Amino acid sequence: MAPITRRSFVPMLALAGTPLLSVPLAAQAQSPWPVRPVKLVVPQGAGSGSDVIARLLSDRLAQQLGQAVVVENNPAANGLVALGAVAKAPADGYTLVLAGVSQIAFNPALYKSLPYDPLKDFTFLAPVADTPFVLVTSNRSGIKTFAQFLEQAKAKNGELTFGSAGIGNSTHIAMELIAATAGVKLMHVPYKGSAAALTAVLAGEVDAMVSVVGPALPQVQSGKVQAVAVLGAARVPQWPQVPTVKEAGLNVPPMPGWYAIAGPARLDPKIVATFNAALQKVMADPAVKARLAELSLPAMSGGEADIRRRAVDDQAFWSAFITRNNIRVE
Repeated sequence: MAPITRRSFVPMLALAGTPLLSVPLAAQAQSPWPVRPVKLVVPQGAGSGSDVIARLLSDRLAQQLGQAVVVENNPAANGLVALGAVAKAPADGYTLVLAGVSQIAFNPALYKSLPYDPLKDFTFLAPVADTPFVLVTSNRSGIKTFAQFLEQAKAKNGELTFGSAGIGNSTHIAMELIAATAGVKLMHVPYKGSAAALTAVLAGEVDAMVSVVGPALPQVQSGKVQAVAVLGAARVPQWPQVPTVKEAGLNVPPMPGWYAIAGPARLDPKIVATFNAALQKVMADPAVKARLAELSLPAMSGGEADIRRRAVDDQAFWSAFITRNNIRVE
């Protein structure tokens, strides 16, 4: 046997060490996602529309992914804190957010500065559901049609009141769109959340509000408030007699209310594909379809490219509208 010299010993050590170093690195690179729980951040409080959707999907997504999907509510500052945190999270697929149109399309114009860039700092994974809106009026107001709403708005010249879930919320922006297009003045009364605003309409404290259809549905069906127009492209199946705003004579675009799953920028396309495959199976579940229909939350089709394109288009339109009408959150 040839003696092991100093010259031959060094390469042998290097060769012997190579497999020991490369195996764990290779295993890490090939590890399937996810291998630990996934956090789904909701930038609204418990019981909100996005919270209901997140909790409807989380358990079923966990079954498809083989890991827990943990919902974390962070409603501070109209989603600024939640989306800012997700934007800065590692791009490993373990921190996602159920973003809404307001955080992506409205906030850039509502605030002087944002802790995130809505289009550059996120990977859009998939659209989830849309939210139709309806203009409802209090029984005390005597308004039963959209035409009557505009008539009173013109007659009262800034004294007709409307509630909202807060300055800059979709329920606020939607009414500003109606007022600006119709050339009328309204008095805005912001509340802390949609539930409080809808309660104010029920009590006659304010004359009207734009509400998400789901919470307003039982109140309209019981006759406690009046549904006068839908702010969407089509009528709501539960109220075939209630026209859209456009059908009622005011040419406005549909009010967007979509929700989509997003993660930090530069997320691995394989993670996006894995998540999308799981989500498609969940959305095809008859129980999920039935629950979304019950909540008046129509499921959205398409993939990551579709929701990114919609985010770009909505941000361009609504940022311009908000800026033009000098709507700001201080």
